[in-house]
Amino acid sequence: MKKLSRQVIFLGFVSLFTDMASEMLYPITPLFLASTLGASMAVIGLIEGMAEITAGLLKGYFGFLSDKLRKRSLFVVFGYTVSALAKPLPGLLPNTLTVLFARVSDRIGKGIRTAPRDALLASYSAGNTGAVFGFHRGMDSVGAVVGPLLALFFLNIFNNNYQLIFLIAFVPSLAAVAFTLLIKDPPQNKTKEKKSYSYSSFWKAAPKQYKVLLFFVTLFSLVNSSDVFLILKSKDIAQSNTIAILGYIFYNFIYAASSYPAGLLSDKLGKKNVFVVGLVIFSIVYFGFALFSSFALIWVLFALYGVYAATTEGILKAWVS
Repeated sequence: MKKLSRQVIFLGFVSLFTDMASEMLYPITPLFLASTLGASMAVIGLIEGMAEITAGLLKGYFGFLSDKLRKRSLFVVFGYTVSALAKPLPGLLPNTLTVLFARVSDRIGKGIRTAPRDALLASYSAGNTGAVFGFHRGMDSVGAVVGPLLALFFLNIFNNNYQLIFLIAFVPSLAAVAFTLLIKDPPQNKTKEKKSYSYSSFWKAAPKQYKVLLFFVTLFSLVNSSDVFLILKSKDIAQSNTIAILGYIFYNFIYAASSYPAGLLSDKLGKKNVFVVGLVIFSIVYFGFALFSSFALIWVLFALYGVYAATTEGILKAWVS
């Protein structure tokens, strides 16, 4: 079995600390917006929709740009730095516009770094691509579990002081940036080519499948009620921030456990069929939260929502491609 390179391990820790910080903030942000800032459901949904669309529009372009400039590590450092600097802003300036700016900036950082980071991971593999990406995804998952648990711990210790959590999340974000400084680009052969770095050039060169995928992802981001609504609804039902965040952690667990089986199922039954089943489950979850206010039902619906995520995210990309 081939050993993982130090660069892969460094990127793994980058992902762990970044997801730890991001997942500390994701479940508390809607609670902060609603209870502290008095934001409406429409405003909360708009903030999340704009954030996700921004990331979707930028990922491919910055991958294209990093390939052109042959400086992938530079984009990785810059992308993670942008996201890190955005994390504490709502804690320093607690208003709705600051949250919007911070969320969009965080997603801009994600859009800048994602494709160059994945390209670096692929370049570091030597016949063990599955192990490389599996390790990275594993570190990512650890951060996604630890983050909400830390948020829950600090909320209880500091009596629901949301602003302080935003400031605390800056610490693991800085740790992630520190690890990015250890990332090096592998040696590359220099080739002469006509250089054009504009978004329009990227769009013209992009394959049809990518454009179709981006259209569907953007459309779904616009019409999809964000996960944050489920967090807020469960908080209203249980009258407890703790239950709302635990429900989100449970959803993440079911999502992670269901992703691989859902992928296998899509290969056997067809990606379109499994994707449609996912959308049906999505509808059941939202009707369930809208029509019922049962404490026990929170866990059932969050579990179903995890299955929905597993049967749509990733399968959509594979289906379009």
